[in-house]
Amino acid sequence: MTRWEYLTTPLIVHNTSAILNNWGGEGWELVQVVTGPEGGLVAYLKRPVADA
Repeated sequence: MTRWEYLTTPLIVHNTSAILNNWGGEGWELVQVVTGPEGGLVAYLKRPVADA
């Protein structure tokens, strides 16, 4: 069974693709983008946990 780790990060509107490409290069997959509690965008990402 695949185990996952999760990450949340704020998104700056004028730099969204660069932020997501940076995390994608580290193996993170975008799950969802939502409006944060203070009105900005927040990205939820996941990636498989490496087996030890």
